[in-house]
Amino acid sequence: MRPLLVCAVVALCLAQVVLCVDRSNFKQCKDASFCSRLRATTPEADSYAVMRESLRFTKGKLTAEVLNEAEVSFSLEIVFPSTRADLIRVSLRESTPLVPRFEPNEALLDPVAARETASPEAVVLEEETDSVVVIALPQLGRKLRIVLDPLVVTLEDANGLALVALNSRNLLAFEHTRTKPVPEVVGGAGEGEDAAPTPQADQLKAEEAAGMWEESWKGTTDSKKHGPQGVALDIDFPAFKHVYGIPEHAAPFSLPDTTGDEARYSDPYRLYNLDVFEYELDNEMALYGAVPFMVAHSAAGSVGALWLNAAETFIDVTTLGGGGRGSRWMSETGVIDVFLMVGPAPADVLAQYAGLTGAAALPPVFSISYHQCRWNYRDEDDVRMVDAKFDEHNIPYDVLWLDIEHTDGKRYFTWDATKFPAPKAMIDGLAAKGRKMVTIIDPHIKRDNNYYVYRDASAAGHFIKDASGSEYDGFCWPGSSAWLDLVSPAVRDYWASLFAFDTYVGSTPTLFTWNDMNEPSVFNGPEITMKKDAIHFGGWEHRDVHNMYGMLFQRSTAAGQLARSGGKARPFVLTRSFFVSSQRDGAVWTGDNAAEWSHLEASVPMLLSHSIAGIPFIGADVGGFFGDVEPELLARWYQAGAFQPFFRAHGHLDTKRREPWLFGEPYTSIIRSAIRARYAYLPYLYTLFAEASRTLAPVMRPLWWHYPDHAPLFDRDSEFMLGRALLIAPATAPGVTSVTAYLPPGAWYDVRDFAMYQGGQLVPLDAPLESIPVLQAAGTIVPKKERARRNSAAMVLDPFTLVVALDAAGSARGELYLDDGASTDHAAGAWTSRHFSMASGMLTSTRAPGAPEYHTPEAIERIVVLGMPAPAAITLNGDSLSFTVDPTSGAVTIRKPDVLAIDDWTIVFA
Repeated sequence: MRPLLVCAVVALCLAQVVLCVDRSNFKQCKDASFCSRLRATTPEADSYAVMRESLRFTKGKLTAEVLNEAEVSFSLEIVFPSTRADLIRVSLRESTPLVPRFEPNEALLDPVAARETASPEAVVLEEETDSVVVIALPQLGRKLRIVLDPLVVTLEDANGLALVALNSRNLLAFEHTRTKPVPEVVGGAGEGEDAAPTPQADQLKAEEAAGMWEESWKGTTDSKKHGPQGVALDIDFPAFKHVYGIPEHAAPFSLPDTTGDEARYSDPYRLYNLDVFEYELDNEMALYGAVPFMVAHSAAGSVGALWLNAAETFIDVTTLGGGGRGSRWMSETGVIDVFLMVGPAPADVLAQYAGLTGAAALPPVFSISYHQCRWNYRDEDDVRMVDAKFDEHNIPYDVLWLDIEHTDGKRYFTWDATKFPAPKAMIDGLAAKGRKMVTIIDPHIKRDNNYYVYRDASAAGHFIKDASGSEYDGFCWPGSSAWLDLVSPAVRDYWASLFAFDTYVGSTPTLFTWNDMNEPSVFNGPEITMKKDAIHFGGWEHRDVHNMYGMLFQRSTAAGQLARSGGKARPFVLTRSFFVSSQRDGAVWTGDNAAEWSHLEASVPMLLSHSIAGIPFIGADVGGFFGDVEPELLARWYQAGAFQPFFRAHGHLDTKRREPWLFGEPYTSIIRSAIRARYAYLPYLYTLFAEASRTLAPVMRPLWWHYPDHAPLFDRDSEFMLGRALLIAPATAPGVTSVTAYLPPGAWYDVRDFAMYQGGQLVPLDAPLESIPVLQAAGTIVPKKERARRNSAAMVLDPFTLVVALDAAGSARGELYLDDGASTDHAAGAWTSRHFSMASGMLTSTRAPGAPEYHTPEAIERIVVLGMPAPAAITLNGDSLSFTVDPTSGAVTIRKPDVLAIDDWTIVFA
């Protein structure tokens, strides 16, 4: 949720609110002195060389001293933090910094992965001369070539093809820590005469002009007590024409250039978590979250690069002379710490990233169902009315949300006693129907000594300080506010403790949390966020940690939910701001979009960018947050959102109500059908989330994910895959009755009528207002639950339908993950996974390798087989099964085969 942006401090009383959709309120590279300096760096400006005599290679770790032309000393480390050496870490730090530099490793890296080291046979010193060192990775068919002067690090394939190159364009820059120049006093000048210039005075003047020690922007001054600390590096992908990731931007999925002849944008992509009002589309502006992770892909494979830095970062993307893609990364502070994921397949890159930063949390089933939200449901009667209307109109939903107006004067963990006098009874009323509630809890804490959260946290010194050491005071929804210093482990523990049932009065086990405004948003701060010279735990400045603040807030909230249940119930926390490793803590949404067709269209590339960067539980507000939505757009958005990972409708306070039944027919029926489709595919969707919890494979995938060598798919972002089996081609323009989709190679079956299409080409598909094309790939098996229920809790014991789509060889395969859908018992082995396969006329169900036994009474109710000739007979254990053959599509349907989902069985088609 975005504030009604106030344009001047004088308007902060909110007596008169002015909407300011003004890009000039946010910086570009030219407005940030570090970016201006670093972007102006040329290959001739400086050079960094490895001191040959300092090289050491022991136990899979290379260390060396590096000197630049000013003879400043740096420490180079190249390590392999995984057993198979499928991760490569290249770090450069000052050898003797005047002050420490912040490194966010502890909070971000998976502790197990960080402790691992490559096995001796996985890393072999192949060549060492006076000018080059080559380290072979024989198990992966990769080599790491380190050129010593100037320093260049290149990941190559077995044939010597450069996959990733660090500093190949000699754009490495590292602003070493220094003392502020003090002009010398020059004697001999007579009174009244001009003082003679000194080198120190000239240096200070030049550095001050470059914004090294202080800079001002729109009336705010940023003091820089440590001076310039910028770092930059070119990371190039010479063998790849497409790069992806680095969310969050409202840009195409395949990232356009920001420099060079092919530049679409003139400014670098910016990573600086900001509360951006009604963001513009198709540009490089920073938004709410930041994941400095880029993936490159071609028909030859995939690689990834993680720039581990929590400070403000700009990234230029360019096309290299040979057609590959180059990038230049520029951060205000920190060190150079780069992780390379060597691939070679897309799934390998994300699995390697998961091994480093953690896999995704397995969400509870209710959280991947449909959510109904608005700023704001007015009171308890409104809540009861909305809940009852869903039942009246036979529309399923799982979660009802309350925004900031439910609180007592924007004091989080409280309730408005007039509007919500009995919150526990209200929540329990929803729970009696199997439904949940979510309340918003933001990081700004009202400065009020009668408010227990502020009083206790202030007394304990838990708040961020300003540059003078006083409690940071900014303006947000409650007025004068303070912000918890979540860099401190003790403060994170304190925040988690607030979710205890006896502390958060009125909360229950079925109440969950929405973390908004956690960039952090500060209405009267520079760029609507916190001043960079604010002080955190350990003496770190806010500039050092800014991009990870929102992640720490969500992580602490999730820890509180887990603790309140004694570790037994899975948390659910939605966050707007995110960073590296946020996948471990819950869901993310794309913030304050608009009720416009263009925003529906842009949601697909935005969600794909998040997904490829390790954020699988991602969604966009259905209907658009800002503006009144027209019914056709709302219907189309529901149809698309039903197949995206996080499925929530939400609207601004000033928009007209838009619950699914309010537009009348045919829209109520269309929206009902879309939501029911979501519930029918919950078993398949939950199986995909289980996969993400192991390997971080995206739930929502680009078309090329499973067709990695098919070049026409590489820049296609108007369609998407849901897992391996489903392709969704949303209608994103008004008045259309068909869409043209590019189908990957192979056969595809329309799930509406089972019509078959051949892929490898653009295909026109019917898209009447009532539905959008959803196609199942030949060779896949999809589990569904098709009985219409009011929510996911009512579906727990419902039987499954298996949809078997055969390929040209008559084969198909699929998976079904099973557990209780709510508790943490799966972590102790209370789960199983079933593998379904069809080959040679036999459909079999077996327990997946490594999966434990798990009991559930859910049966297989129906099996639909597509793409096979009508069989003469179908048998199970020698007994005949009844079946029908659709005269139009040829679909073969077996009803009530009388088998359990957890059993081993074989059905034979004669």
